[in-house]
Amino acid sequence: MSKIAFIYPGQGAQKAGMGADFYEKDDRVRALYDEAGKVLDLDLKSLCFEENDKLDLTEYTQAALVTTCLAMTDVVMRNGLKPDVTAGLSLGEYAAIAAAGGMDCMDAIRLVRKRGILMSDTVPAGEGAMCAVLAMDCQKIEEVISEIRDVTVANYNCPGQIVLTGKKESVDEAVCRLKEAGAKRIVMLNVSGPFHSPMLEPAGVELERAMDEVELHPLTVPYVSNVDAGTVSEPGRIKELLAKQVYSPVRWMQSMENMIADGVDTFVEIGPGKTLAGFMKKINRNVKVYNIAAWEDVEKVTGELC
Repeated sequence: MSKIAFIYPGQGAQKAGMGADFYEKDDRVRALYDEAGKVLDLDLKSLCFEENDKLDLTEYTQAALVTTCLAMTDVVMRNGLKPDVTAGLSLGEYAAIAAAGGMDCMDAIRLVRKRGILMSDTVPAGEGAMCAVLAMDCQKIEEVISEIRDVTVANYNCPGQIVLTGKKESVDEAVCRLKEAGAKRIVMLNVSGPFHSPMLEPAGVELERAMDEVELHPLTVPYVSNVDAGTVSEPGRIKELLAKQVYSPVRWMQSMENMIADGVDTFVEIGPGKTLAGFMKKINRNVKVYNIAAWEDVEKVTGELC
């Protein structure tokens, strides 16, 4: 029997105008954005819908993107499409957990606002860096960086795309050594910190404390964790996994492979952009991938899958 997964993008997918058509056309979406704006004391409508300098700043991006993804999800579900399992890339894991019933939307939005601030403030600007290594064997990358202190894998996105993170000087050294080892293309990322690095462990500790104030619920469907690419069916592990996720590698490729092995053959990417669909083309071309980024996508996708 076919299984459907809802998957959610991470930071970097955001763009001005995201969710605006949903806000214009749906009363419940308007209520969600308006309530989130009041809870966070942010003008979320301007942040998400208009060109501005804040949308790409981590402390604002995270709440804006998760609010948008959850608003879209609400519309999708009310149109009759439900997932059998969910997953999200890094920040997207919060939308995945909320969509799976593990926490209320407002709690997820509050948490990612806190997460964004912690990730921005824990490591001073300029001390960390990240880079994407393209078209190089994963084992070879791991072998090279094993000899360098303070640089680790941040993301296993898909075959041919591995992201590194750590202290700036260590990442720079890794870039040099990887080129010597045959890397054809390495792209430095325009980010404000060394995300998913052990340098952010203090942020994970603080985030775990913040989660003490959040009520976790029994999951209506399982979700797949970034930390170990394993399926989570009980809420008891959510707090620990989300805390570790801040300073651990995102095992997205392994997560998708495990979901496919478990029978998932249809993936619905909900949120702006098609980043995850692009990764899936390199992970497994035999599954179906749909995108819901605009209002008209909802009818098209639900009409085909419901």
